[in-house]
Amino acid sequence: MKKTFFILLLIIISFGSGFAFKAVLTPPARQVPGLKRVTGIGGIFFKCKDPGKVRAWYQEHLGLNVNQYGAVFEWRQGADTLKKGFTQWSPFGEKTSYFAPSDKDFMINYRVADLDGLLVQLNKEGVTIVDKVEAASYGKFVHIMDIEGNKIELWEPNDLEYEKLGAKMGAKTTK
Repeated sequence: MKKTFFILLLIIISFGSGFAFKAVLTPPARQVPGLKRVTGIGGIFFKCKDPGKVRAWYQEHLGLNVNQYGAVFEWRQGADTLKKGFTQWSPFGEKTSYFAPSDKDFMINYRVADLDGLLVQLNKEGVTIVDKVEAASYGKFVHIMDIEGNKIELWEPNDLEYEKLGAKMGAKTTK
């Protein structure tokens, strides 16, 4: 009886250990080894009645350094603290169509490391890609939709060029 119990226990432990090791060593089904997805927040965009007044209020009361588009937050990247990173904060007019086809009052911009590679994977996963990739000196952009109809902007940034553009505009970052 004891021998049967120990053999049964050994079999259970063996199976349990095998499943545990497999779970630890196997990436989740949707993860592609080596493909980074979102690396940070690139921007927060929202609708309001009067973007100019909203920018002025945030400047006066919260100390944001604003420009005609909103404010830019400057920070240091975790993987390499010598590199800067930026997050854009922008109030839009309440009648903007920039968030379409979403009917939501906000949009989040996510920073990504490899936009083209990520789009290939998102397409395989059936994610709605709203438009074509647009390239600018300060990065590449595309929009996708989440499962609740929120439009999301993906940005593969070129932070050096983004900083140059801000300096050319005379814009100061909020640190």
